[in-house]
Amino acid sequence: MAETLIQIGARAPSAAGEPAASPRAGRPDWLRIRLATPARYHQVKRLVDDLNLHTVCQEARCPNIYECWGQHGTATFMILGDICTRRCGFCAVTSGRPRAGVDAQEPAHVAEAVATMGLQHAVITSVDRDDLPDGGARHWAAVIAAIHERSPQTAVEVLTPDFRGVPDALDVVLAAAPEVFSHNTETVPRLYRTARPGSRYDRTLALLAEASRRRDAGEYAGRVKTGIMVGLGEENAEVLATLADIRQTGVEVVTIGQYLQPTRKHLPVARWVRPEEFAAFREHALGLGFRHCESGPLVRSSYHAHEHVGEPAALAAASGG
Repeated sequence: MAETLIQIGARAPSAAGEPAASPRAGRPDWLRIRLATPARYHQVKRLVDDLNLHTVCQEARCPNIYECWGQHGTATFMILGDICTRRCGFCAVTSGRPRAGVDAQEPAHVAEAVATMGLQHAVITSVDRDDLPDGGARHWAAVIAAIHERSPQTAVEVLTPDFRGVPDALDVVLAAAPEVFSHNTETVPRLYRTARPGSRYDRTLALLAEASRRRDAGEYAGRVKTGIMVGLGEENAEVLATLADIRQTGVEVVTIGQYLQPTRKHLPVARWVRPEEFAAFREHALGLGFRHCESGPLVRSSYHAHEHVGEPAALAAASGG
């Protein structure tokens, strides 16, 4: 298996006070990864292509695609097309007007891919579909149901949009009983207008709080999870405050990763967060009561997602709590 050492993102500034990092500014050593493309990677890629599926691994240019596809044979499937109705400043997924309606064959195709890959944990995400009356909630439920029917032993993790507050959308998704419900917070509230136009910090927290309330009331049996990025221009104090806000909603699992500018048209990287800072974020999160926290430069929402499901004691042991 051939491996090539590559670097992701741009080089860290060499001295304090240097301009914000950019794709031309160089690369910090801790953003080096080993690029490996074994036979398993190509098998997963062929399967995704043959079934006409979209994956966030490809669309969002995830740096962990070679590890997940090549070593673990896992992928995060992106449903509801590959055109997003919102234009977030950090996201590489194409924005615009999606094709009307939904692909009625997609639930069966995703379920087939999950079964063929033999996944124990399947992660599903989607573009925002504000053009649909229900935000795509019924299609989400159909995908979850198809996976459960085809692969009863597979845990399904969903990373949903906020459905722009559409009434009953959360009801529809949770009624399909995904093992993990996730919606990303993405960044600190001060940066929402720049990084997430069309989304609102309070709406994100409200969605997470409602999912947590239903879990605590016994109406939903799964985990509740979210993720944030750093390096968009936030201060560390804002990160800690955001983690506290998230924890107050009842979220159990949180991921923290470095923002990487996907193209020159996207928001620049304001700073490279060092590994020791990520370690401190993780310790702070666990101190707040999160059961599990993945925190590191290359961490993404679905990174090691299979480790985030289990009994409370197992989650606490895995997180060091």
